[in-house]
Amino acid sequence: MFRKTHDELDFEFLGNVRGKAWRFQTNMYGNGSTSRGREERYYLWFDPSKHFHRYTILWTAKNIIFYIDNVPIREIVRNDAMGADFPSKPMALYATIWDASDWATSGGRYRANYKYAPFVAEFTDLVLHGCPTDPLEEVVAANCSDRDDELASAEFTSITPKQRLAMKKFREKYIYYSYCYDRLRYPVPPPECVIDPMEIQQYKNTGRLKFDEKHRTRRFKKRSQVLGDKSYGNQEDV
Repeated sequence: MFRKTHDELDFEFLGNVRGKAWRFQTNMYGNGSTSRGREERYYLWFDPSKHFHRYTILWTAKNIIFYIDNVPIREIVRNDAMGADFPSKPMALYATIWDASDWATSGGRYRANYKYAPFVAEFTDLVLHGCPTDPLEEVVAANCSDRDDELASAEFTSITPKQRLAMKKFREKYIYYSYCYDRLRYPVPPPECVIDPMEIQQYKNTGRLKFDEKHRTRRFKKRSQVLGDKSYGNQEDV
């Protein structure tokens, strides 16, 4: 479907090194713009292999929000300058395990070890809200505008002040890479990026934060006690 022009929204777990925090990233592609990745990378405050957690993606014509356990962790607000880079085509749900040894865990330093195979991912309580589309038709169904309006007016499509504060705290504590601050890849930040003049000073030209791994590990151990390891009824939304 939509070969070379597909849209994509991702939660991707990047693995971990024993005794250290798990890492994951969110990403967005629009119109096959795989050369313009919009990755953000974070540390998790829990081990995702131990318990079920709720992972949610909200996608409307105006914005995209990623959630973990009902806490918003990232919001992308659409603007005209993004053009076709903002996802607008029908998409399908796709969940899998794939080998990203060349880059995923510590930049490819730690590769997948197949002596531990088979690798298994488990999902439960999937919930989808939206407009079903014929998978054989590369067009948006005619009745989707009504469903879009219905979705856009739902309570969960907006971030409450309490959630906004939780998102701010999450990003201050756990983000360690942002494409918006990767000046080597993007000398001119993509149009949806909101550049904070104070925040940018905390990032290297590579988009990574200016502290080493040991410092990050100490901070993670302390802060993981604050957020805790919450499991929401063994549920998962996508």
